[in-house]
Amino acid sequence: QVVARFNRLRQEQRGLASKAAELELELNEHSLVIETLREVDPTRKCYRMVGGILVERTVKEVLPALENNKEQISKIIETLNQQLQTKGRELNDFREKHNIRLMGEDDQKQPPKENPEGAGAKTSSAGVLVS
Repeated sequence: QVVARFNRLRQEQRGLASKAAELELELNEHSLVIETLREVDPTRKCYRMVGGILVERTVKEVLPALENNKEQISKIIETLNQQLQTKGRELNDFREKHNIRLMGEDDQKQPPKENPEGAGAKTSSAGVLVS
């Protein structure tokens, strides 16, 4: 029963993380489209997908709606990140309370101690985009 609850908490945490990542991608897509449309003539035709249907509008009609959507997505991402942190704390408390150890947990902690230079090099290059 304890293991089942622990696995359920982990699954909930994974679900929150995947939803946050999905919304981050959507936020980046909105930002790209907004940047592109700002440089375009406001009376120019553009098409927008609304509920699976392609709708013809003008840039001046679509741009405010996109900016509003971007703002709403940002708020949702903030909320999801807060929930993710709360779920992480709950998961850690549960692990400590029931003395749960994951398989391979000790093995993962030992290699960075043996080779700190290699681990540092990997983390320093993560998340870098070159254009």
